[in-house]
Amino acid sequence: MLKLFLWLRYLRKRKIVFLSVAAVALSVALLIVVASLFTGFINVFEQSAVETVGDVVLAPPIKFGKYPLFIERLEQTSAVKAATATLSAQGLLYVGKGNVRMVSVWGIEPGRRAKVTGFKWSLLKQKESPGEPSFKVSGFPESIGGFVGVGVVAAPDEKTDEYDFDAVERMVGQRVVLTTGTIIEDSKQEGTGGRFKRKIVPFRIADIVFTGVYYVDKTFICLPIEEVQKTLYPNEDGQIADQIQIKLADDVETDDAKAQIRGVWQVFAAEQLGWGLYLIRETSIKTAKQMQSQYVAELRKQMGVLLLIFGVVSFSVVVLVFCIFYMIVRLKQRDIAIIKSCGTASSSVALIFVGFGACVGIIGSAIGAVLGYAVTKNINTIEEWIRIIFGLKLWKSSVYMFSKIPSEVDWSSALPIVLFAVAAAAIGALIPAIVAARTRPVEILRYE
Repeated sequence: MLKLFLWLRYLRKRKIVFLSVAAVALSVALLIVVASLFTGFINVFEQSAVETVGDVVLAPPIKFGKYPLFIERLEQTSAVKAATATLSAQGLLYVGKGNVRMVSVWGIEPGRRAKVTGFKWSLLKQKESPGEPSFKVSGFPESIGGFVGVGVVAAPDEKTDEYDFDAVERMVGQRVVLTTGTIIEDSKQEGTGGRFKRKIVPFRIADIVFTGVYYVDKTFICLPIEEVQKTLYPNEDGQIADQIQIKLADDVETDDAKAQIRGVWQVFAAEQLGWGLYLIRETSIKTAKQMQSQYVAELRKQMGVLLLIFGVVSFSVVVLVFCIFYMIVRLKQRDIAIIKSCGTASSSVALIFVGFGACVGIIGSAIGAVLGYAVTKNINTIEEWIRIIFGLKLWKSSVYMFSKIPSEVDWSSALPIVLFAVAAAAIGALIPAIVAARTRPVEILRYE
């Protein structure tokens, strides 16, 4: 009770203690916001890969045929919920006069792709429609349809970083032209690697893709996989693909699923494709997160360095607590002497100030955690107000990849930060506590 009485008295009488509380609160809030934003960016980055290509991607070293049979065998396993094929290429897209964009082309199966990824929900026109997405263009039944990333046909506003979706949707049905090509083997000049043959694919925009991931929206277009094959590989027998994107069944272990997928692939490649051991072994089977692991590892290193720097800066709280508590000990020599003259042990006197420091840390950490939570959850609103008031756009999707700032609090990082702050405040009070414990009542009360 005595300790609690003194803590409350010092808080009430010594307003300077609130400076320590504020310092702890601001440090905790800063570290929580930084940790949450970094972790949120990493989580959104990893999830965007899953939403774009599925849980697992099988990528052989060369294109292969008979993929419908392989998909059928995959979906018969307990590990795979759905799978779809992709045939990719590069090209130039003519959108309008003076507007030519370099694009990555994906030949896809829209219905199957919607089962494997979040593809349907990224379509502006068809995301709310019942049934599977389709390449059909209203009013042009004979035309080839395609999906085009929003960044391919439009650019975000420089100030707001937002697209004019009304204008974008008016692009649906417009005719565009893709220029792509393939390497044709020249039998007369063996060893030259063949020659490039240009291919032209006119099509109409069936829908606009808006994933919120700037790179995907700016560079990718999707066409029917059979049209891509017919254009680039007209002499190939059967259906071909260069990737299989897979959605795993619920509650299946990733390693077990990959083992099942590899087993099915080894049998299929050997029996149906006649591939040798080298090609089979060179086939990559990775999760979407594993494909991004190198980049994510670097992000986590950067987050660690940044938190360390801010942590060192925030350690100034220890110095501030030390100065304030040392001043209190010097000003309260008489109180300390009276307490010790009543028989209180030196260790108990020291605990009064160490406990008071920890109390300051707890109060400051609690305030900082609430402040960090509020800032993180409302970070997009804060960023928008900064843009409106100061005309400064802090978050641009063209730089940071995503259209919105991740705003989820990283509680796994917040807890160690709070504990560190409480410990730092207690450490700051430790030396003043030792000074208080060594106070001699006789010397202080001699002239009282």
